[in-house]
Formats: sequence, C-alpha cells, structure tokens
Amino acid sequence: MDAVKTMASDSLKNELPQFNIGDTVKVSVNIREGQRERIQMFEGTVIAKKGSGVAETFTVRRVAYGVGVERVFPVHSPNVKDVQVIRRGKVRRAKLYYLRDRVGKAAKVKELI
Repeated sequence: MDAVKTMASDSLKNELPQFNIGDTVKVSVNIREGQRERIQMFEGTVIAKKGSGVAETFTVRRVAYGVGVERVFPVHSPNVKDVQVIRRGKVRRAKLYYLRDRVGKAAKVKELI
C-alpha cells in the first residue's frame, strides 16, 4: 500500500494552477500525432471540478461553431502543460451544468470585479 502512495505522490504536480468554477481558462494540451508532438490550446469556462489527489479533474466548456464542446482534463496529467486564467467568473454554484441549456448571451458568466 505504501508503494502505491509513493507512486501517486511522485506523479502529483508541485505547482497547481489557481482557478475556480466559472473562470475562463486557456488550457495548453500536449497532442501526439504519430512521431510528432504539438501543443493545442483549449479555451473555455470551467464548469466543474471533481476528485482529489491524483484523480482530480476539471471540465472546460466552450461553444465552437454553434456546438457546445466539453473536455475533461486531469489536473496532474503530464499532457496538461499549462492553465492560464483569462478572466475570473462570479458564480454561486459548485457545478455550472445549467449552462448546457442556455444559448447566446444567457450562457455567459459575469466577470468578478
């Protein structure tokens, strides 16, 4: 059991990005295509954070060409290179799943001043 804990603690990132639910973030993801590697950006609103420790994840939602796209990113994944906070959001919920049903300006989150 101790070996599992040490393996888990080794794979944890030292510097965690500081962001909350409702923030608009830009996530840098390492994409592998055959032998080549490149970094792809995914920008959207954080609608959920789940788990703790190695299994901690966050869900980012954006609307691309009128279609809602959600991606779940593990916080401690080596493929997640960087998370930049673009703007802070003012929310009163832990999960923003209600944004899935909203269209247009109603799907926006107010900015925290």
